[in-house]
Amino acid sequence: MQAIGLTPFDWVIILVYFAFVLGIGFYLKRFTRSDEDFFLAGRRNSAWVAGLAFLSANLGALELMGMAGNTFKYGMYVAHFYWIGAVPAMVFLGIYMMPFYYSSRIKSIPGYLKLRFDEKTRVLNGFSFAAMTLLVSGINLYAMALVLHTFLGWNWDVSMWVSALTVAVYVTMSGLLSAIFTEIIQFFLIWFGLFLVSVLGIIEIGSWDEIFARLPEGFARLWSNSGDPTQNGMLITWGGIVLGLGFVLSFGYWTTDFLVVQRAFSARNLRTARLTPLLASFFKMAVPFLVILSGLIALALSRDPASGFQLMSDGGKVNYDSALPMLISRYLPPGLAGLGVTALLAGFMAGQAGNISAFNTVWTYDIYRSVFNKKASPQHLLWMGRAATVAGIFLSVGTAYWAKSMPTIMDYMQAIFSWVNAPLFATMLLGMFVKWITPNGAFWGLIAGMGSSFAMYLGVKFQWIPMKLITLSSVSSDMAANFWRAWWAWLICFLATILISLFTRKKPESELVGLVKGLTPRVIDEGIPWFKRPAFYAVLSLLVLIALNIAFW
Repeated sequence: MQAIGLTPFDWVIILVYFAFVLGIGFYLKRFTRSDEDFFLAGRRNSAWVAGLAFLSANLGALELMGMAGNTFKYGMYVAHFYWIGAVPAMVFLGIYMMPFYYSSRIKSIPGYLKLRFDEKTRVLNGFSFAAMTLLVSGINLYAMALVLHTFLGWNWDVSMWVSALTVAVYVTMSGLLSAIFTEIIQFFLIWFGLFLVSVLGIIEIGSWDEIFARLPEGFARLWSNSGDPTQNGMLITWGGIVLGLGFVLSFGYWTTDFLVVQRAFSARNLRTARLTPLLASFFKMAVPFLVILSGLIALALSRDPASGFQLMSDGGKVNYDSALPMLISRYLPPGLAGLGVTALLAGFMAGQAGNISAFNTVWTYDIYRSVFNKKASPQHLLWMGRAATVAGIFLSVGTAYWAKSMPTIMDYMQAIFSWVNAPLFATMLLGMFVKWITPNGAFWGLIAGMGSSFAMYLGVKFQWIPMKLITLSSVSSDMAANFWRAWWAWLICFLATILISLFTRKKPESELVGLVKGLTPRVIDEGIPWFKRPAFYAVLSLLVLIALNIAFW
């Protein structure tokens, strides 16, 4: 394949960015003296710093290339991932769940499971989360390699190793601290670099209305055609969207996935930690105007033979994930293409750094110290965290090849979340709000949920069972199967946990203080103006969400 080509000025932009990111890592290393500095950035960040990092850690390959590619495949329905599939869960995390997390001074989500339930539940989640994180990390490496391969013509393997080694260096030096600082820088780079692509696409096609007019039937609405799966690109009904995505996958990711929650843990106090996801929710609602719009522009252009626009293909198979890189190559002239490439690489490195910083924390505290070395000193844990970072990068290289074989990285990502996050959300929800849920109930319920989800995935993949048994519809897509599988896994875990808890030994209430609603002091924002309280931002966020859904109904 021929490289799209970059000018010397483009190369300067890319190289300056890589040098700057590495320089941040070297500079911040001097502030990383303890394990809490490395894993939680010293718990001294403001709400805006933590909030931007919270969202930026999510702006990886999935959010940029994956969402644009899925929009090309499924249409406007992909916006559900940003709106109903994110904002309600972010509000719930900030208002209801963060007091349990932050006040217990845990360093990871598995750490909460140990306090609320027991060691075996913690270790089970630690191993499952670590495996999931490495799989997701592979997605970012694959996406970075695709960009370098597309624009520079580099060999696939060389592209991937350059990306992997860069992330390994700066995260190893100062852990979460360097990850957060670079994520904030990358946040602004992403917006600045990709905004121009959307604007130029609208100018070429003529108008916002003309873009929607060129889309296939059923690709331009959010809810009005969700009653019949044959009338929308995702081949799914509103039930699958609300239950599978809006409830289980969304809440499972935003409230239990340590990759993003870890950023809130770095906040300086509880109010700041609660504000972190609430402030991030406003930016999250705006991201579709960059990413979803880019996918719609690519789809509209591809349906016009005179445009000459087409996606890349690999072995005769259309590569949907190439939509955004091909738009950058189309719209950004020599000299500016480097900015677009840097914006993409910034997003992928933000996602990769987030995954690796979450992986090294869970491995060090919830697997290594819990299982292998219970008496490890803080300095030894700091060393282990850095070693885990390097090991995680190398393991991610292997998972990148699996990501490359998937139809789209978004389909792959949602399948992973349905295996791990969906049942975990049932466990966390019951653990935080029902005090009689037992350790054995949580452990075996979690195993039942994860096992059933993976079994359903294999059953459909190898055609052992028809997809319609899971989606309750004769017409379905891979994404519809992901949504419904997540719902069934959550329900199985929820019911199994309750049933087993009825017949197993409960923990004394004295051990649950601060961990369960009803045994935890209420959060009261006395002396704080109403417009600075988390509840105000929560209501405002939900009102904007409702307005967006009505506008694109």
